[in-house]
Amino acid sequence: MESEKVNQCPLHGSGARPEPLVGRRLEEVFAAWHRSGDEEAEDLLDVWLIDSQGSSVHITTGSDWCLIVESSSPHEGYDMDSWGRVEVAPVGDRTPFAAHLGEDVLAVREEFEPKTGRIALEVAFASGRVRCDSWAGDLRLSK
Repeated sequence: MESEKVNQCPLHGSGARPEPLVGRRLEEVFAAWHRSGDEEAEDLLDVWLIDSQGSSVHITTGSDWCLIVESSSPHEGYDMDSWGRVEVAPVGDRTPFAAHLGEDVLAVREEFEPKTGRIALEVAFASGRVRCDSWAGDLRLSK
C-alpha cells in the first residue's frame, strides 16, 4: 500500500478523500468555465459534486498539475476584466456527470504520481463511470 506521503501533492497536500461519496446519490453538479469575449465558455476549471446529504466535493487542478479534491461548495462567478469571466452554474448536459444525476456512487478510484500526488479520480455509477484527470494543468472529464 502506498504511504500517504507518496500520495500527497507537495504544494497542496493530500486533500479530501473521495470515499464518502460512495453509497450517496449524485444530486447536483456545478462547474466553473472560463469565458473570453462573446464566445461560449468552454475551458472547464472546476467541478463540484453535491450528494444526497448535501455534501460538496470540489475537483480542480493545481498549479503543479495535480488533481485537487477538497470539500467546498461552489462559489460565485467573477469578472477578470480583459481576461474574461469565470462562470459558475449547474452543468446541464455539459459534462459527463450530467448523465449520472440521481444515481448512487458505487465506487471511487484514485491514481497518484510520486512527484505530483493525485492525478486522476474515477467515479463509478451503475450506468458507467466518469474519469477526472489533470492533463498539462487542465481539468479533463471523460467517460
